[in-house]
Amino acid sequence: METVLDLNKPKQSKPKWLRVKLPTGKKYTELRGLVDKYKLNTICTSGSCPNMGECWGEGTATFMILGNICTRSCGFCGVKTGRPETVDWDEPEKVARSIKLMNIKHAVLTSVDRDDLKDGGSIIWAETIKAVRRMNPNTTLETLIPDFQGNEINLNRILEVNPEVISHNMETVRRLTREVRIQAKYDRSLEVLRYLKANGANRTKTGIMLGLGETEEEVIQTMHDLKAVNLDVLTIGQYLQPSKKHLPVKEFITPEQFKKYEQIGLELGFRHVESGALVRSSYKAQKHIL
Repeated sequence: METVLDLNKPKQSKPKWLRVKLPTGKKYTELRGLVDKYKLNTICTSGSCPNMGECWGEGTATFMILGNICTRSCGFCGVKTGRPETVDWDEPEKVARSIKLMNIKHAVLTSVDRDDLKDGGSIIWAETIKAVRRMNPNTTLETLIPDFQGNEINLNRILEVNPEVISHNMETVRRLTREVRIQAKYDRSLEVLRYLKANGANRTKTGIMLGLGETEEEVIQTMHDLKAVNLDVLTIGQYLQPSKKHLPVKEFITPEQFKKYEQIGLELGFRHVESGALVRSSYKAQKHIL
């Protein structure tokens, strides 16, 4: 029997450990000024990331390519769903210039899903990585890619340009995947991560959200599944409901429980585990190339 989620249920009050300090510091102020002046498109600002000040202070930022309209309608995600805009073939150069202007040391690239495109957007992905490398030879890269519906030709385009880290998010445990990621498949995402590592990826990485109704046993099983495909880096954070139309928060996970998952992950042998309420996919991303 499928679980019926009550989207009208009142939101739970956020616990004290989810309180966010306003970003400060000279580096943050400088980058914020550049982003505003030149209208640069970063997920850090558009997604109101709680770690923006910390990441920018360390010279890391996340950029989204292929527009801001997704072909999928995941129950957790605040990105607009619908018919995407025409591909902007000048985007690779624009992103590369933004990274140069902001003097970014480590850039994270991500995108919406583009199931409307035969190549899934993989050609623009590859061209963007090439442009960033050409214009910013000292900048390292993480690519947080969609599943490309498991198409190996599209995955190979990312492997061929050899970013330091290739990431694809599982988002949740097996049982909840159908509710949380409607058009995605748990095993397909696992296979994507397995294929990437088996075919030369330097580092593979994924992220999951907690608080959607998963059990501790399911989280630990997901860790075992990920270790079985030789994953390098795992991030674990708290799901927060973007709007009343999205899936409700079932539980706020305690700092102690996040710490427990971190310890389990390290004992399993992951190279890096970032686990905490405010952890997001690109949190401390510059460390994950080591």
